[in-house]
Amino acid sequence: MSVVCSARRQLLLGLGGVAAFSVLPKKANASRSTKGVRTLSFYNRHTGEREQGSYWVDGDYQANILTEFNQILRDFRQNESIPMDKRLFDYAFKLQNTLNVEEEIHIISGYRSPTTNAMLARRSSGVAKHSYHMKGMALDLALPGVKLADVREAAMSLKLGGVGYYPKSGFVHIDTGPVRHW
Repeated sequence: MSVVCSARRQLLLGLGGVAAFSVLPKKANASRSTKGVRTLSFYNRHTGEREQGSYWVDGDYQANILTEFNQILRDFRQNESIPMDKRLFDYAFKLQNTLNVEEEIHIISGYRSPTTNAMLARRSSGVAKHSYHMKGMALDLALPGVKLADVREAAMSLKLGGVGYYPKSGFVHIDTGPVRHW
């Protein structure tokens, strides 16, 4: 009789282990694909310049394309550029995918030097004195043919950073800072 009880106990313990194992989380990066291509197109409304390219290919950021993107997103007033936060490009890419659009992104502002930011802050109370633009972590953008309110809602749904809505000025601000909106 004790052999039967022992066998039953072993079976139940084994089934319990299988059940416990089945609820353990899967490997965290199993759902993250490193295959594919991410392409963006930009039009700078101030300079009239256009740039497009595949900035991410099979899990690797493409340095030459990022350099070209940094140039088009430069502070055109000072003709200065810095390396923009790569997550900003991913944010813009995901924003386009969410809206199901592939047209070029119109840039109103990318990088801002401290000199330019201070000048703009003197002119408008809507310019932050410690703006994420000065860190290469923000874009002011528009997507022709897409309502600004829709761009704003899509950006907020992604929860990838800050979202500012400026309908009178014709753009939406996105940044890779904390998730917030105004």
